[in-house]
Amino acid sequence: MGNHGFSERRACRLVGANRSAWQYEPVRGDDGAARERLRAIANERRRFGYRRLAIMLRREGKTMNLKKIYRLYREERLTVRKRGGRKRALGTRAPMTLPQGTNQRWSLDFVSDALACGRRFRVLNVIDDWSRECLASVVDTSLSGKRVVRELAAIVERRGKPCTIVSDNGTELTSRAVLAWCEETGIEWHYIAPGKPTQNGFVESFNGRLRDECLNEHAFTSLAAARRIIAAWQLDYNTVRPHSGLGGLSPAAYVSRPNPGQPWNEPNLSAA
Repeated sequence: MGNHGFSERRACRLVGANRSAWQYEPVRGDDGAARERLRAIANERRRFGYRRLAIMLRREGKTMNLKKIYRLYREERLTVRKRGGRKRALGTRAPMTLPQGTNQRWSLDFVSDALACGRRFRVLNVIDDWSRECLASVVDTSLSGKRVVRELAAIVERRGKPCTIVSDNGTELTSRAVLAWCEETGIEWHYIAPGKPTQNGFVESFNGRLRDECLNEHAFTSLAAARRIIAAWQLDYNTVRPHSGLGGLSPAAYVSRPNPGQPWNEPNLSAA
């Protein structure tokens, strides 16, 4: 028609096309309500695929072809993510606020080192984020999720439950044992974003001090010696060692100072 100036009737006859098919303009209805409802159901039931979502829509009176629902499903980028091989603790991803007192937030992490014979061992460190007190430094060659729960339960029995516990996404800390313990005790467990250790800065800072001042300063001849030396350093850290974030006080002195609920003002050492 454009090149030879043929009429529509003659051009369609030459190519063997039906004029009604050539003149047809598809008109799609407004699927906005169906899309919105599809997204809503998919968010409520994250393990449902498009077939089950189609059934849920039909129950609400929205009858559509399964292929159309699949098209909407793909256009809205709704997918069912594959699960891992086992059930893991999910915790919370909500933003955290700074603690304003003891037992409001604990953080924990692992540090590894080696004995003089080359055998590796690990240290589980548990910190109170407000007072910077080291609540436990558990030394052993293997620290499973069940062992972590036992150590945390012992600390809770000694000083009460925390509101929140912060950790990374290690396999020991996302195990079924941790999940069951959180459900039993009602303690909120917060996992930092993967690859973001700065979100667990309090215990990461402690780990750096432990490695610099203790682990790198000693050659541990046995596991018993490592436990003894690390326990002595933990006691010194809590009761004697000045902490710059606490105005030069030790964690024990910071907690026992007058008006512990008031913010600490660092003294002016230049005037002394």
